[in-house]
Amino acid sequence: MITAINSMTATTQALGGLTGAGAQTSATSASGSGTAASPFSDLLTDAVGQVNQLEEQARSAVSGLMTGSGVDVHQAMIATQKASMAFELALAVRNKAVQAYQQVIGMQF
Repeated sequence: MITAINSMTATTQALGGLTGAGAQTSATSASGSGTAASPFSDLLTDAVGQVNQLEEQARSAVSGLMTGSGVDVHQAMIATQKASMAFELALAVRNKAVQAYQQVIGMQF
């Protein structure tokens, strides 16, 4: 459970630091040197992969509970709640990205 919370915290920190990463990229491109930040698409791909992994863990915990293969009810509930929270976070990030895209498209130059 702690690892899932740590991965979600790392994801939110990475997504929260995107404005800083954009400023760093523009500053390093002006000077011509510096470390390259990981692309936004890589962050999203990793986040979706983590959500998928949590959903698979929840699915296996629920099926283990149903078949009686030694999975406790509280373990299955915790796994499903982790998957639910991760999905809601991914959905919120997607909605914000779509909203930002629509604002950029709506700008007049």
